Amino acid sequence: MKKILWGATMLSGALAPQWAAAQAGADQAKDGGLTEIIVTAQRREESLQKAAIAVTAVTGSDLVRSGITETSNLGKLVPALVVQPTGGTTSFFLRGVGTNSQNSFSENAIAFNFNGVYVGRPTAPAGVFYDLERVEVVKGPQGTLYGRNATGGAINVLPKKPVLGRFGVEGIAEYGNYDSKKGFLAVNLPLGDTVALRVAGQVVDRDGYISDGYDDDKGEAARASLLIKPSDLWSITLVGDYYHQGGKGAGAVLLPSRAFAVPAVEDRVSISDSRAIAAINGYAATLFAPPFCAGGFIPSGCIENAGKDGYLNNHFYGLSAQVEGDMGFGTLTVIPAWRRSEAKFRTYLPGFRGEIEDNAEQMSLEARLTSANDQRLRYVLGAFFFNEQQDTLNYFRQGRLSTTRFTPRLKTQSLAAFGQLTFDIADGFRLIAGGRYTREDKSQLTSSVSGGLPGPVDPPLGAPITGDLTFTKFTWKAGVEVDAGPASLLYANVATGFKSGGFYVASPPNNSFAPETLTAYTVGAKNRFFGNKLQLNFEAFYWDYKDQQVTFVGGVRTGNGLFAQGSLTTNAGKSRIYGAEAEARFAPTRDDLFNLNVQYLNGKYNSLQTANFSPTGAPVTTGCTITGTRLANPGVNGARFYDIDCSGKPTVNSPKWAINVGYQHTFALGGDMGLVAGVRSNIESSRFMNANYRPEEKQGSFMMSDAFLTLEGPQDRWSITAFINNIEDKEVLARAGTRPILDFPVGTLRPPRTYGVRVGFNL
Repeated sequence: MKKILWGATMLSGALAPQWAAAQAGADQAKDGGLTEIIVTAQRREESLQKAAIAVTAVTGSDLVRSGITETSNLGKLVPALVVQPTGGTTSFFLRGVGTNSQNSFSENAIAFNFNGVYVGRPTAPAGVFYDLERVEVVKGPQGTLYGRNATGGAINVLPKKPVLGRFGVEGIAEYGNYDSKKGFLAVNLPLGDTVALRVAGQVVDRDGYISDGYDDDKGEAARASLLIKPSDLWSITLVGDYYHQGGKGAGAVLLPSRAFAVPAVEDRVSISDSRAIAAINGYAATLFAPPFCAGGFIPSGCIENAGKDGYLNNHFYGLSAQVEGDMGFGTLTVIPAWRRSEAKFRTYLPGFRGEIEDNAEQMSLEARLTSANDQRLRYVLGAFFFNEQQDTLNYFRQGRLSTTRFTPRLKTQSLAAFGQLTFDIADGFRLIAGGRYTREDKSQLTSSVSGGLPGPVDPPLGAPITGDLTFTKFTWKAGVEVDAGPASLLYANVATGFKSGGFYVASPPNNSFAPETLTAYTVGAKNRFFGNKLQLNFEAFYWDYKDQQVTFVGGVRTGNGLFAQGSLTTNAGKSRIYGAEAEARFAPTRDDLFNLNVQYLNGKYNSLQTANFSPTGAPVTTGCTITGTRLANPGVNGARFYDIDCSGKPTVNSPKWAINVGYQHTFALGGDMGLVAGVRSNIESSRFMNANYRPEEKQGSFMMSDAFLTLEGPQDRWSITAFINNIEDKEVLARAGTRPILDFPVGTLRPPRTYGVRVGFNL
């Protein structure tokens, strides 16, 4: 594969100069060419086409047009990105790299940054998708310029900033099916010549997509940004934000099973629905298991299934400042920040009850010195500090079958120094080198208990356990860039990334896991042709992913020395991932725009071996090979370990093909008005949703299409849009898993067909 990567570089180098001869190299959008997008993915402002990394930039207007107000829908605009709702948290996968866990020990392998601030908790990437300048999705390990846990990439959400000397008001009101109501308003206020204030807010209220009201969306958000610019050389931007997330949260449906008949997936029947419970009880009777009952209360003789009382009551707060100063020889940027998340939710998404209270407070400070763009030696040098404290309660209950409850008190501190250099060897030929040294310290004070039949439903917590971990790592990047023409860039690099180890709930000393690492080999080309009307970008990559942190249902040792069922994270995986991504944009006239993004992804686990736990001793349902079994608690009960080998299986959440294609046309109307019509489709091949590899948990190939029609007023002062999303009304899985013990599959679905009307104004 590496030979293929270098061959692609040579081919691009041979062709690019010929193509670039017709390229003017300027922004000619007014004459029908493509506009330029400025990004900060490499911690300096530069054209997207001159950034020698794989980054997809989605503008704020694209997000509005797509109706995206929550994180889970971002993936339909970025083929490489898979977003999974997991109860009250969000998991990200980029090109097959991600984290599939849902308790307070979880950390994403894709860094999420809001307004330049790293957000530590998986519960917290919510309520920020409004009044945005753009979203940047950076693909591949970001072990040099970014902070924690950017093994597979980073997502940068950048809000609009205040504008000096200009009063402006903009807003959007939207109504759609499922009684969907959305409102957004932003005001820009000039406060003299050197100060400006921008205040924005959003309210979302939508009914659930499945029966019993789950998969709803309810929340209120507000943000205030104050820009102070005392001179042309210095500026300070203060940002405060708040979001309340309510509603019932993500839900689940029964997936088709070979063991028993379930309601049709297209009917979107919640697992708390009486129809689903009846199907489960019929299956339980064949196993001579007690019947299932809905709700939080468990009558005598029942085993709890899923209730209708799930809820989200999450609050998120943030304060940050960005100080920028022109030092003459470079720009100094200092970003102190504080964030707090108060997550409290009850979910039945995994097929059983989970209750989590996770109060987390983080403080961070990043300082960077960035050289000017016109120097022969350009640099970004910086330091990073991060401190987080968590106080949590995690309660997972499979009724009288199994209960796991633990109360982690976690502390994390991360310190890093980093730098990246770009040196012009000759005109149009550059070398890149960068490195980052990171030290992370983690500690825990955790009380836990696991139990089940024949014990009490809610056994008391055991004595608290403590633990301290320290990880250090140097990650680096080296590469070369070549300007093959006025608007053609070739690049090749090798980059590394890591995600530190941590704890999971178990008794010491075997309750921790080591860091995971990724080395990426990349070649790419970015080009603009034919008077800035055609854009062709290409990247090929090979990733070597070692010591993968894999979470599965295993055996945890309880206070009495016996093993019980629990969630384990171990360094069980090793994989190789390679592929290529091609992007084309074509604007033949000022009224037409074509988009095409194609990703080919081939991921395989070279090694993936786990020891799964069965509290009853019944065989574990899996699509992998069971290589052996043994008693977990000899002479006490029938619980067993099953050794499972999934080596050779494809990496999870890795569709071999992912395609995003779209077209829009503007019809000029009288009175300086326009009518914009657009359509886009997201096409993906099949993939497994988790590392259990049951055929029921595999999402087949699908196509989902959206369309819109927008009437734009003079000078874009107002607009009216009619839209329809998921025209095919396709049932597509966002998440799939197996309820342990009785082993029936459950899944969470992406939104069905939705439609509505959106009215906007900009004064």
